[in-house]
Amino acid sequence: MGDKEFGIDMNMVGRVADEVAQAVKAGTQIALVIGGGNIFRGVAGAASGMDRANADQMGMLATIMNALAMQDMLGSKGVDARAMSAIPMPTVCEPFIRSKALWHLKKARVVLCAAGTGNPFFTTDTGAALRAAELQCDVLLKGTSVDGVYSDDPNKVPDAKRFDSLTYDDMLARNLRIMDGAAVALARDNAIPVIVFSIRKAGELNKVLDGKGTFTRIDV
Repeated sequence: MGDKEFGIDMNMVGRVADEVAQAVKAGTQIALVIGGGNIFRGVAGAASGMDRANADQMGMLATIMNALAMQDMLGSKGVDARAMSAIPMPTVCEPFIRSKALWHLKKARVVLCAAGTGNPFFTTDTGAALRAAELQCDVLLKGTSVDGVYSDDPNKVPDAKRFDSLTYDDMLARNLRIMDGAAVALARDNAIPVIVFSIRKAGELNKVLDGKGTFTRIDV
C-alpha cells in the first residue's frame, strides 16, 4: 500500500522486492505470506455488514493479487518466485502443496504464500505461523508498520514501552495484539521464534536477518 490509502504502490513493492532479492542472493531461503488489507480497505464499505465468511474470502482473493504483483516484481529483479495459493486456481498460480513448496525453496526460489489458510475466520498471522511450521522455517518474521512489540499502540500512546524480547506466554498473558493469539500459540507449540520489525524502514529486513536493526524477538 505504501503511503496510499489503499491499493498497490508498485514503488513499495519494488523496494520490498529489492530487500528480498538481496537476502536470497545472500543464501537465505524465503517464503512470504502476503496479506490483503491494502486492497480490502478499498472495498471495506461494501464489506460492512457482510457475512464474515464471505468478507474473509474477499480478503483472501486480495492476497492473491498482491502475491502476483510481488512475483512479477521479483522476476523483474532476476529472482525466481512462485505464487502458491491455499485456494486452488490453477490458471492463475500454483496451489499450495507443502512438498512442492519445499522443493521450490531448495531451488532458491521465493515461495509466495497467498490466500492465508484457505479458510475464513483465520488471520494472515495464523496463516504465516502455519506455513512457517509446515515449511520447517527457522524463524517467522513479521514485517509491520512499527519497529517491534509495544505495551500500547505507539501511534496513540506516546510513552508506550517497546520490548526487545518477550516470551510466547508473555505475549498471550499481556494480550499484546501485534499478532493474534492463535498465531503466537502455533509458533510456541512448534518452537518457531517470532521477530517483529518495521517493513517500512528501508533495508531493515536484511539488518534483521544479520541480527541487527530494531526488532522484538518472541521466544521461550
